[in-house]
Amino acid sequence: MSNREGEGKLIQVKGLIKKYGKLTAVNGVNFTVNKGEIFGLLGPNGAGKTTTIEMLVGLRKPDEGSATLGGYDVVTDVGKMKEVMGVQLQATSLFELLTVEELIEMYGSFYKKQVDIEHLIESMMLLEKKSDRVKNLSGGQKQRLAIALALVHDPDVVFLDEPTTGLDPQARRVLWDIILKLKEDGKTIVLTTHYMDEAHVLCDRIAIIDQGEIIALDTPEKLVKLLHSDNAIEFRVIEGELNWNELPNVTKVTKKSNYIYIYSSNLQETLSHLLFICKEKSIIFQDLHIRAATLEDVFISLTGRRLREE
Repeated sequence: MSNREGEGKLIQVKGLIKKYGKLTAVNGVNFTVNKGEIFGLLGPNGAGKTTTIEMLVGLRKPDEGSATLGGYDVVTDVGKMKEVMGVQLQATSLFELLTVEELIEMYGSFYKKQVDIEHLIESMMLLEKKSDRVKNLSGGQKQRLAIALALVHDPDVVFLDEPTTGLDPQARRVLWDIILKLKEDGKTIVLTTHYMDEAHVLCDRIAIIDQGEIIALDTPEKLVKLLHSDNAIEFRVIEGELNWNELPNVTKVTKKSNYIYIYSSNLQETLSHLLFICKEKSIIFQDLHIRAATLEDVFISLTGRRLREE
């Protein structure tokens, strides 16, 4: 790696575009991924996250733009690139009748080098399942196995495409711990997700992607600070109208359907005035919540929609 270009920036993406007929799935995205970081692509289903990953790992050819991974071009150097990257995709197909150990050994045989299989199985918390057939594993165990297959050749960069989708909360937390341990071990990780809490916990930097475009990119903390508020008041107005200019310390107001999101620099003062005005003007509201501002609020502020629409 030391003699190749892009040592500090393991991934460099410039103006990637991918179209399917009249649909532009990815529309000119630009970003870099630093060595040793967890970089997140956060957005709703259909935003272009998976298509972006597929172009970066050589599965789809960009219509326009360019990208390099570890100094290798993602279009012309796919063969060399495979030695330095590991990939876990949403649609990973596993050989159901093989055992966990057999499957990992088979994948390891595809590469010039491989890690210690026993240690890899243990690190993925699959030691007790190593002799079980893949078809008998739970959803979380299959996801950990898919990550093990991506790591079998000790890659520098690991792509994880929505690795916790469909898992129960406990299985998600287990996978989070494994991902954070990979970072401790020096891996560079590109993670796609539509779970805001997952992105906030795991990622050093996040690119928020919507309708094929990156609409914001920074650390989770700095993205939330775009709201100029640490706190949010969320509620539904059932009857009446409120003039937001009457409320003190409000930094931003966003409306989504009949939900109102008020961001405040002084939560107590804003809330007390809100309740007073609602009582005085007979404004009826429901489902009032007070909470810290999150990446969900950033997405609503930027797009006017929730991250995961029903």
